[in-house]
Amino acid sequence: MDSNPDVSIAEKNGPHCPEKKGRLLREKPLPKLLYHGEMVAALLSGALILIAYFLERAGISPLDHFIYLIAFLCGGFMKGREGILSLVQEKKLDVNLLMILAAIGAAVIGYWMEGAVLIFIFAVSGALETYTLAKSRKDLTSLMSLAPEVATLYMNGEERTVRIEELKLGDTILVRPGERVPIDGKIVKGNTSIDQSSITGESIPVERSVGDEVFGGTLNGEGAILLEVTARSESTLFSRIIQLVKAAENEMPPSQRFIERFESFYVYSVLGITLFLLFLPPYFFGWSWNESLYKAMVFMVVASPCALVASVTPAMLSAISNGARKGILFKGGAHLENLSATKVIAFDKTGTITHGKPEITDLIPADGITEMELLRLTASVETLSEHPIAKAVVAKAQKLHLPLERPKELKAVTGRGVEAIFGDEVWRVGNRKFIEPEEGNVWLPALERLELEGKTVILLEISGKVMGVVALRDTLRPEAGESIERLKKLGVKVAMLTGDHRTTAESIAKEAGVDLVYAELLPQNKAEIIKDLKKRYGHVTMVGDGVNDAPALATANVGIAMGAVGSDVALETADIVLMNDQLSRLPYAMKLGQRAGRILKENIFFSISVILLLISANFGASLPLPLGVIGHEGSTILVILNGLRLLRG
Repeated sequence: MDSNPDVSIAEKNGPHCPEKKGRLLREKPLPKLLYHGEMVAALLSGALILIAYFLERAGISPLDHFIYLIAFLCGGFMKGREGILSLVQEKKLDVNLLMILAAIGAAVIGYWMEGAVLIFIFAVSGALETYTLAKSRKDLTSLMSLAPEVATLYMNGEERTVRIEELKLGDTILVRPGERVPIDGKIVKGNTSIDQSSITGESIPVERSVGDEVFGGTLNGEGAILLEVTARSESTLFSRIIQLVKAAENEMPPSQRFIERFESFYVYSVLGITLFLLFLPPYFFGWSWNESLYKAMVFMVVASPCALVASVTPAMLSAISNGARKGILFKGGAHLENLSATKVIAFDKTGTITHGKPEITDLIPADGITEMELLRLTASVETLSEHPIAKAVVAKAQKLHLPLERPKELKAVTGRGVEAIFGDEVWRVGNRKFIEPEEGNVWLPALERLELEGKTVILLEISGKVMGVVALRDTLRPEAGESIERLKKLGVKVAMLTGDHRTTAESIAKEAGVDLVYAELLPQNKAEIIKDLKKRYGHVTMVGDGVNDAPALATANVGIAMGAVGSDVALETADIVLMNDQLSRLPYAMKLGQRAGRILKENIFFSISVILLLISANFGASLPLPLGVIGHEGSTILVILNGLRLLRG
């Protein structure tokens, strides 16, 4: 078929019409000016500190104090503003205000440089955290600008530009070469290649022709196509991705929720102990007022939980951002954290481990005919049948360009097969209940072997004589075996849940390398199996694609849905979505979760250890304020940089 649905349209508009500016479907990413400005202010603060230091060494006072004050304002404005807003709006003291108070306190007792350095390093760590947020939001929202605002409605040979919200199901739209597909649809005319990288993360375009589905937000190649709209603008796959992105940004992992609750209590505790150190030690321990004030300021600096507060968010946002670039959408950091603890990963079979469609695996013809002739004859009988097995046989024959005949009449026998009339002969295709070879028949060993392999077997009979056996089976996805092997190497057990007969399930499981097999299950049975696996092994992850998988996805600690072929219910229920439907992304997601979990533990352990060490040094060895500043703020920068490592890979 000609790839141009309407030559006049292509001529009038040109083959590479510029695409319309994409609309933002949520708030814009953090502007570069914000995180660049924050870093510039921090660095300017550092430069002023150097100038003031040299002035101080040269004895030029009070100019040095004035420049230190400007350094305070440059570096501390953003964090001070955040702390004041938190106090005024939420009636809550946070770590930002605590650090500003500590810096001011250092200046009050004459340690201008130490206070300014504290502000400088705190500002740098804040700028790094803002950069992390901006980078992850940029990655997560890069898809948002790809959806065109308008589409070209094609009706009665005429075109009209309309907003995509105005499109109705069944409308026909024109997508020119080089344009973005505005909405989900089915090709009714034309053929092209579609760049689906914005949806699936795969960089290689896929060929699409009449009858194929295409997704909104993808990029059309060199062919003009006409699409029949199959989803409203708010129901497209692209819109579902947007909802997932919003969930990912808003949902907080348990560790982060705990740290935020802990932060408020901890800040009040630090301030309380600081007040104690300010006024009581001169009476109880014989300290001088200067010594008491100095130790109180050092304590306020080193005990502040900056590094602990920064342990989780940058790491989680980096990991979510990393996954989004690979076509793995996490609905929140909580699911990433749970994924890292997975002990068993359970797969639905049909459509997840397998393609979900039967394919011919064996052709065993009778003497005197070839395999291709057996296929041609069987497909000729099945041409008028709507059964999935019949469609698979006909599709295979058509793919091989075999000439098919059509029967005069076709009679279907439910659960058994079909009977067709060709001329004066009766041709029958069906299972062993319909065409039963007698005991000792030459076909019996082949039938029994194929059935033991979990295959569906049909026979072709013409005028009472069996002409051959055709075996079909839902085949493994090409990447299934390797993906499961990689998952097992990561230390997780692999289970398979299916409604199929045990023989078929065992055969597929053996081929895929699955450890645990559960067959002949109803949807509610799958959820019960997940509960049992959780009791036996701990954290369980479930991977599925259909409506019948939704209860199991909801029951598991982590539910993962196949994004492109998955049902709406599965997508809504799941915690993680594989947008490219490739199981090969699953080991990557699991490894990413494990890396995130490991980095999270490293950050929390490191930050707590540094705080305890510095507090001990302050009371045991009179820790100098400059060392306290460097130790505390240096640990904050280190945990942020450690979290940023998750952006790689």
